Parts: sequence; C-alpha cells; structure tokens
Amino acid sequence: MNNEDKIDSYKNILKDFIPEKSVDTVANWIIQFHFHLKITENRNSKLGDYRSPTENGLHQITVNHNLNKYSFFITLVHEIAHLVTHEQFKKEYRRVKPHGHEWKRNFKNLIWGFLNEDIFPPEVLYALKGYMNNPAASSCTDADLQRVLKRYDKNQNKQLLEDLKPNTLFKINGRVFRKGKLLRKRFQCTEIPSNRHYLISGIAEVKEIDEVIDK
Repeated sequence: MNNEDKIDSYKNILKDFIPEKSVDTVANWIIQFHFHLKITENRNSKLGDYRSPTENGLHQITVNHNLNKYSFFITLVHEIAHLVTHEQFKKEYRRVKPHGHEWKRNFKNLIWGFLNEDIFPPEVLYALKGYMNNPAASSCTDADLQRVLKRYDKNQNKQLLEDLKPNTLFKINGRVFRKGKLLRKRFQCTEIPSNRHYLISGIAEVKEIDEVIDK
C-alpha cells in the first residue's frame, strides 16, 4: 500500500474519533512521524500513552476509544509531542523530563494551528487556551478544561465527586471512600474501611453509594 492509500485509510478511521477539520493533518502526521496509532479499550489509569520505537522501527501511540472527539484529539497531540521530543533528544531522552519545557514547547507547536473554532467549540477553545499557558502531564489535571470536555462525553449521566454532598459514600476504581472537605483543588476523602486519607480531584468520575458500609 502506498502512502496515499495509507493516508486515505487513516482518514477513514480518524473521522470517527477527532474533529473533522483535523483529520487530514493527523492522517499525514501518522506518515510523517512514522507511528502506529492503537485505539484501545478504556483505561482508568490513563487516557493515552507513547512508546518509543520497537524492533519494527515504529513509534506506538495509544488512545482510549471512549473519549469524545475533543478529548481524543488533545490526548493524541499530547502523545505525538512525546514522540517529537524523543526524536529531538534520542541520546539523552531519559534525561529530559517527561513533561518538561521541551515537551511543553513541542505540544504548543503541534496544537497551535488548531486553536480555532473550526476545530473546537468556543467554550472548549477558551478553556484549552487557558491550559496552554502551562500544559501539564495530562489535560485531566486542569479542572476547568476537563470539566468543559466532559460536557461532550456520550454518557451524560456520569457523577463527579464535586457534585456529591459532604460525607457521601462513593466508589472509584473499585474502592470506597467518604467525601471530605475541599483542600485547595482536591477533596480529602477517607477510604473505607482503612480510614486512610486521600486527595481526589473534584472532577473525578465516581459512583455514589447509598447503603451504609461497616468500617
């Protein structure tokens, strides 16, 4: 299969996962940056990841399949920025901080041309521009951006920790907690039954539990 046929094939897949006006560029990036894009099952621990070239010479990028198209696109660009950083600092890549200024610069350069309303709804664009002032390890760490992005998820019945009343019992990642007080940007929650305290983001997706649980 020649590159033109590959690009057409990539476009056919990408159109279901990212904004329409970004499809052509991303399809060409797959050829340009020589990576394999793997769309995976949902992973609670991460939205995507990057792996440096294996024996077949391909970089690998994975992104969770269940992300809405704006979250998917931002995550994909995030991981491509890791790839670009790896290529720039091959011999000393391990000395480069994963989300240091090198990665931040590449992420900004890659996404800059997409910061317009042809790609993102106004509210997402506004929040994304705020995040771009200092992009972090994950868009999930920016509460304002993540809160806006969640409005475009297919499942609109998700519960967020910040919406629960104080002392409410909830489950997250198979563990049960009681919601506590807000400390800066996270809630101090008590795990049941260990009574250990954990700081959990207010935009974490949780499941409220009605029944009383013995400690």
